[in-house]
Amino acid sequence: MILRSFSVACLGVAALAAATGPAAVTFNKDVLPILENRCQECHRQGEIAPMSFMTYTETRPWAKAIKAVVATRKMPPWTADPSVGHFANDRSLSQAEIDTLLAWVDSGSKEGNPKDAPKPREFATGWTIGQPDQIFEMPTAVEIPSSGVVDYTYEIIHTNFKQDMWIQAAEARAGSRRQMHHVIAFLRPPGSTWFQDRPIGVPFIPGHGAHAGQVDAQEARQMATAEMIVGWAPGAIPLTLEPGQAKLIPAGSDLVLQLHYTPNGASGSDKTKIGLIFSKEPPKERVTTLSAINFFLKIPPGDANYESHSQFTVQHDVKLVSLMPHMHLRGKDFAFRAVYPTGETQDLLNVPHYDFNWQLTYDLKNQIVLPKGTRIECTAHYDNSPNNKFNPDPTKEVRWGDQTFEEMMIGFFDVAFDANLDPRLIRVRQAPKAGSE
Repeated sequence: MILRSFSVACLGVAALAAATGPAAVTFNKDVLPILENRCQECHRQGEIAPMSFMTYTETRPWAKAIKAVVATRKMPPWTADPSVGHFANDRSLSQAEIDTLLAWVDSGSKEGNPKDAPKPREFATGWTIGQPDQIFEMPTAVEIPSSGVVDYTYEIIHTNFKQDMWIQAAEARAGSRRQMHHVIAFLRPPGSTWFQDRPIGVPFIPGHGAHAGQVDAQEARQMATAEMIVGWAPGAIPLTLEPGQAKLIPAGSDLVLQLHYTPNGASGSDKTKIGLIFSKEPPKERVTTLSAINFFLKIPPGDANYESHSQFTVQHDVKLVSLMPHMHLRGKDFAFRAVYPTGETQDLLNVPHYDFNWQLTYDLKNQIVLPKGTRIECTAHYDNSPNNKFNPDPTKEVRWGDQTFEEMMIGFFDVAFDANLDPRLIRVRQAPKAGSE
């Protein structure tokens, strides 16, 4: 009798535990909010991801694949060392979010009650920044071959702005993203001689004859100091600036699009678009893009850890807004640090496993004041050995070049400063006033 009562009691406790235990993880209640916040920007119809995660029906077939890439932190793409810096656009999943996704897959990937689903996230069709105030589209398409190497191509577009325009957000949309390695929209202000003899609205390749595809020294210098409005590469996030900050497009300026295509076995046609959202009021601070570049790469054949350095010294007080490392297929790791006039140093960003397939910009969560004389230093390593599965040819010495089988070392960084300040004062060291040391 006692044994029977004890058994009944145990069953009652077990039933109570089951009734009060953790609720089953479902798509609508637990998973969909994570997808909306972390994934749907790319995983929806018309975007770069090959599958959509907008609904349960679309997502359920990919459950096991989601588990694999989430468990290894391959997705969402975010390559920054979490111990260095804090970034407003950090798209990495928290451990709690990872645990939720894994539990959903392991428990049978149930849909749950549709009433538990959050309100669907709204996206402007074809744009991440929302519907642009103005869209510029290449007047003439670039025809992309199915194979071979396509030299860097450029196309100039008149803005026809009659007055200075302040840009709060901008986005580049390639018409043929499967074959687009990157696009950069540079600014050519009135009076500039950069590409002055080139046609408007027609694609062209710099150089002539045997020098086709090569910019000359003067054009290279002009490009290195040109204002960058926005760029696109796989994984790149459109430009969205903080309230009170904006980029300036002076009246009468042109957009110069740099287009880099990588044939993938199928021919294509590209008419890239640039979408702009204007600042609703005059900004207090202007934002511009600077870069620390090392043109003198000389990576020996088979070198698994070639080290390279670059630096840039700001010549006026500014605020650091964002950072973006850029290398090619042999890129291994990339780090930024600030060296202040006092000699103190601060690590800004560390990308320990650089991934050429994800060209990411890192927006600082708290913008950092860089006093005049602060030096931005970049250190990068390259793997030109056979162990690098992406290496085009480990037997070759590698130098600077535009193509992906060549290399680059650029530390891009955006800075903000007084909107009335001439940005040239940030780049150029000023001569001391008479009587000063």
